[in-house]
Amino acid sequence: MGEDDRLRAVVTLAQGMAAAQTPRASWRAAAQGARHALAGSFAALSVWERDRGRLRVLVNVGHLAPGEEEFPAEEAYPVHQFPEIAEFLHERWAGGGEPNAWVETAGGPAPGDAGYCHQRVAALRRRGRGCCVVAPIVLHGRAWGELYVARAAGDVVFGEADAELATVLAAVAAAGIAQTERLEEARRLAFTDALTGLANRRALDARLAEAVDLHRTDGTVVSLVVCDLNGLKRVNDTHGHAVGDRLLERFGSVLSLCGAMLPGALAARLGGDEFCLLAVGPQADDVVRVAEELCVRALELGLGEGVACGVASTGDPIGPVGSARRLFRLADAAQYRAKAGRATAPMVAGRAGPDDPVVRLADAPDPAPDPETPGERRRFRR
Repeated sequence: MGEDDRLRAVVTLAQGMAAAQTPRASWRAAAQGARHALAGSFAALSVWERDRGRLRVLVNVGHLAPGEEEFPAEEAYPVHQFPEIAEFLHERWAGGGEPNAWVETAGGPAPGDAGYCHQRVAALRRRGRGCCVVAPIVLHGRAWGELYVARAAGDVVFGEADAELATVLAAVAAAGIAQTERLEEARRLAFTDALTGLANRRALDARLAEAVDLHRTDGTVVSLVVCDLNGLKRVNDTHGHAVGDRLLERFGSVLSLCGAMLPGALAARLGGDEFCLLAVGPQADDVVRVAEELCVRALELGLGEGVACGVASTGDPIGPVGSARRLFRLADAAQYRAKAGRATAPMVAGRAGPDDPVVRLADAPDPAPDPETPGERRRFRR
């Protein structure tokens, strides 16, 4: 491969990772770019999980052997089975050595390398591959994982120039992975409440819109629990905002714990003392039972005065739910009724008969805007 071809290969890999919108797409672009650049039949990207002492495969591309998957759920290898990795991670890199790639063959180590025959060589033979080049990936000055490219048995064995190119490709992949991690962190912050670590209103709105679309398509039950933490102002005025923040954090933990009782539920803080739980799939009665448990646990927090809780579910007789806005208004109206009545149990929309006051309140026309109470969520506080 000439210099121009090598440069094009590096640029192609970098462009592929830059265009990726998700970590998976980024991993795949790195492996696929390296496979094409090195004329390999197979490539993989793996991450070193320090706490578990293993290399975990993130993605496999190219000609997969039996049992291999593109995005394996749990393909991992103890580091101690791969002496050359242990040497790199614990000796060569720690001692200031460079993260250079190396070549191995199914017949044993490449000429000039150490004389052991280890698990990677056995794996080449087992999977019908003739040779591989392994390039460590270093991120933020630490060993992050490896880029692995193999050729089929009978193909030309990788040479020194291939190992040099693999070293460069691994460095480019490291830069792409770092960029992906930064983007993921930015996305996480954009959809996460900073105080409690729960999802925020933006995340809830996006997930709720998707859930209602699913309900309209196939009738999936969508339920919403809206909570208002009672007594937060008193806690802030009496004990200070630091204690009030602690109450919010503790209730957020309770909400998350209760939400875990509903598979796939999203726990969110809407802002201030308002929280929400979105469940997609579980039946309405299951959601109500979780809301009841939430009310009980909120009273046990000590500080505060429990929680006002409203539930709205497409599994209850609330009429057609054609938009996320209507389901939200129903849950909010139920929560308002619970707060107004100082209820210690959740108020559930649609369970008070054909003239349910919660449904009437939610579906009533909006009053004229009041500058003292801005926003739709203040609609039921008037």
